[in-house]
Amino acid sequence: MADYEEKMKKTIDSLNAEYSTIRAGRANPHILDKITVEYYGTPTGMQGVANITVPEARTLMISPWEPSMVKEIEKAILASDLGITPNNDGKNVILNFPELTEERRKELAKDIKKKGEDAKVAIRNVRRDANEAVKKQSKAGEISEDEQKDQEETIQKVTDKYISEIEKMVDAKTNEILTV
Repeated sequence: MADYEEKMKKTIDSLNAEYSTIRAGRANPHILDKITVEYYGTPTGMQGVANITVPEARTLMISPWEPSMVKEIEKAILASDLGITPNNDGKNVILNFPELTEERRKELAKDIKKKGEDAKVAIRNVRRDANEAVKKQSKAGEISEDEQKDQEETIQKVTDKYISEIEKMVDAKTNEILTV
């Protein structure tokens, strides 16, 4: 049972990580977490090649440790799905985040809900696997039918707990996005 609950926790952590990359009108260095830059032939995370600061509420400044990386960082940002055009002053790459339009907020809200649904499906798949394991134990005679029913109820309670946690996360992130 602990293995299955651990998998459910990992699903929640994964969803949290995905939500941290969705911007809500403010500059957040975490939106760059998924972007990799070619660094001496190796794809490297943005934090591995530069210092990222937030000089203003809607501005990110990326200061590469090597000046030659400015073009590579710009190229990686343009190739990503951020939808922001980078500027540079020769030494730094600057990202200015525009105010989110109502249309863009609604798109992001849909995306948040979709990611939440995907996480719920993952939790339900873990529940299915756990129930199958319990049924196998019951068929093998390792546990009685009463123990099987008790374990299935426990699995369902844990599943419900994580599903409601996902719903709270979706609501919180959706409210954050839709609040102007």
